[in-house]
Amino acid sequence: MLSVYLSGEIHTDWRDEIAKGAEGLGVVFSAPVTDHGASDDCGVEILGAEDNKYWHDHKGAMINAIRTRKGIEEADVVVVRFGDKYKQWNAAFDAGYAAALGKSLIILQPIEHDHALKEVDAAALAVARTPDQVVAILRYVLEGTLPG
Repeated sequence: MLSVYLSGEIHTDWRDEIAKGAEGLGVVFSAPVTDHGASDDCGVEILGAEDNKYWHDHKGAMINAIRTRKGIEEADVVVVRFGDKYKQWNAAFDAGYAAALGKSLIILQPIEHDHALKEVDAAALAVARTPDQVVAILRYVLEGTLPG
C-alpha cells in the first residue's frame, strides 16, 4: 500500500476527488482534520478556554501539529493543495516539512500561484493543476500506466 497524506486547503472537495479517482489502486489516504471549526477550536475544547485569541489559536495549532507531523512522517507521498480563496501558510509549512524529511512531494495549485510558490514548487517532484493529474501520477507510480 502506498501511503498518501493530503495536506492543504479545506474549502473544496479535492480530497474526495482524489480518493474517488484512486479507487482500486493500492493507496491509503490520511489528512488533517478538515472540519474548520473543530480544527480551530480543538485546543480550547480539550485543554481549556483562552481569553486571548493568540493563545486560543496556539493551543489548536499545537494539537493539530501532532496529527500533521504523524501523517507526513508516515506518508510515502505528500500532496499539498494551495487553493484560490485563502493564504495557506500552514500548507507551505507542511510542504517544507515534507521536503525536509525527503518525502515525495506533489503540489496541487492553480497557475496563478506559480510565482508566489516558486520555491515550494522547486522542492516538489511534480506540480499538478487538477486532482485528476494527482491520480494519474499515483497510478503511474503504482502501475506504470499512462492515462488514456
